[in-house]
Amino acid sequence: MLNKDNIFLALLLFIPISIAGHFLHWGSLTVFITSALAIVPLAAWMGTATEEIAVVLGPSLGGLLNATFGNATELIIGLVALNAGLIDVVKASITGSIIGNLLLVMGLSMFLGGLRYKEQEFQPVVARTNASAMNLAVIAMLLPTAVNYTSTGVAEDAIQHLSDWVAIVLILVYGLTLLFSMKTHSYLYDAGLAELEPEELAEANLAPDEPAQHEVNVWLWSGVLLACTLMVAIESELLVDTLEEATSRLGLTALFTGVILVPIIGNAAEHATAVTVAMKNKMDLSVSVAVGSSLQIALFVAPFLVLAGWVLHKPMDLNFNPFELVAVTVAVLIANSISSDGQSNWLEGTLLLAAYTVLGIAFYFHPVIEGIG
Repeated sequence: MLNKDNIFLALLLFIPISIAGHFLHWGSLTVFITSALAIVPLAAWMGTATEEIAVVLGPSLGGLLNATFGNATELIIGLVALNAGLIDVVKASITGSIIGNLLLVMGLSMFLGGLRYKEQEFQPVVARTNASAMNLAVIAMLLPTAVNYTSTGVAEDAIQHLSDWVAIVLILVYGLTLLFSMKTHSYLYDAGLAELEPEELAEANLAPDEPAQHEVNVWLWSGVLLACTLMVAIESELLVDTLEEATSRLGLTALFTGVILVPIIGNAAEHATAVTVAMKNKMDLSVSVAVGSSLQIALFVAPFLVLAGWVLHKPMDLNFNPFELVAVTVAVLIANSISSDGQSNWLEGTLLLAAYTVLGIAFYFHPVIEGIG
């Protein structure tokens, strides 16, 4: 039977194909597509390895490890693109990851889960807490752009320094959210995960509270994690090197590529997990994967890339394209509205997917609209 694991296993074939395509000069489009497909199973294996190691480390350290590596693929792609000077693509991938998780992933989960179960429930308290954190993240991302557009003669250095300080605050808030979810108020999250099977926890990279029921070879999985991380870095280099030329041949802009394509590539394994568990009526876990990933992007990955830009001498600030911020705000508002009651159905999933589709179309035509204006 063709299942998710078999598909990921088959996609591993694209690792040697993409590398061969690079050295044999098969063309930028071929290398771009094959390297993108190669990243998908590598991300899935990174998630599996992280979970296995987390079982040995225990709930606290394991939870921290999962939180750190939860969006490692997007972070690696972002660092490679940042080092290549593709700042606009990096910024677009940040907003695209947030939009994709809140609208596409949660929408698909609610829609497909709703087709099998009339009503699905998840923890409303956790949903409201996550909503508050996302609101803060959106406000923080809006401020540098707002300062730039509401003031005249603002120096680039001022925007950069503002972004650096905002990044530090967001990382501190991220640390506090981990403390809240794993220590002081872990019972809120445990209540929602209590009915989940160990393998379902493993699929979502969540460390179970119970000791492992199977023997874990920590050295083997550490090696797998290291190997996958290195391969993701290599494939990301191939992806970024061919991105501009390949997407130009496809008739796509850097904005559309960053917002739509890059996040889907980096998040594919996580997307599959969220949808799979939703169809098993485990909406608590599905929402945790979708919203938790968005929070990590906004509170950790984005500010980390800002600070990394300073280290790499590739200045990156939080002065986003205003249309990207409009899209993120829309995504957060509709996702918070739909998830606030702790219940979901297929129609709410459809609304989220419709919002994502409309935003995707708008991003596709954005240069045309900009040119007309």
